[in-house]
Amino acid sequence: MESKEEKIEALRKAIDNAENIVFFGGAGVSTESGLPDFRGEQGLYRKKYGLPPESYFSIRLLKYDPEEFFKFQRKRILGYDVKPNAAHLKLTEWEKQGKLRAIITQNIDGLHQAAGSKNVIELHGNTKHCHCMRCNKSYKISAIMETEGVPRCKICHGIIKPDTVLYGEKLDVRLLKKATDHIRKADMLIVGGTSLTVNPAVSLVHEFRNKPFVLINIGLTPMDDRADIRIYDKIGQVFSEL
Repeated sequence: MESKEEKIEALRKAIDNAENIVFFGGAGVSTESGLPDFRGEQGLYRKKYGLPPESYFSIRLLKYDPEEFFKFQRKRILGYDVKPNAAHLKLTEWEKQGKLRAIITQNIDGLHQAAGSKNVIELHGNTKHCHCMRCNKSYKISAIMETEGVPRCKICHGIIKPDTVLYGEKLDVRLLKKATDHIRKADMLIVGGTSLTVNPAVSLVHEFRNKPFVLINIGLTPMDDRADIRIYDKIGQVFSEL
């Protein structure tokens, strides 16, 4: 069995030889910056609230009890002031070198852009931006965080919603197609910080049929056997050693 040091060296050589890397990341990329995840041992889904955890991330709650929706969003989702970690910074470095062609993320925190990355495909949206659900006027997150109760549009008085995909909403098919195209063209796919247990993560990763396929996660995933390089560790820690 290869040691972690041997796997790191294999990963380093693979990156040196690659010309079209795509990175697919999940919540584990952000937890090292201090953000909570959803399904981990200390994740938001493991905590007890007045409603089932999933309800607080649903379009249904926003429509029928917006006061409760925004109370939870301000306290648990939107109120974090965090910085990019070693994983975000390393990906930006590779992009500047011309090796990394795309970052596909399930995260909504905008930390990849904060680190300087340009080609970021955010499958679930971004909490840094908002829009009016009635007239579609764009707002900054301050429109929610610096107000109380239900945030309202200055023009039409519609509800201002974070630019994130809630339960009950469909993912943007254009983003899915863009992500799929990048993965199919990649000569190296690195998947990090995700358990690969929900779609579209699983279906997107299945689109990669080249080598090397790299998996970096602290826990097991259903695709461990497919990986050419598999490292059980935090993604930021691994990237800091490259």
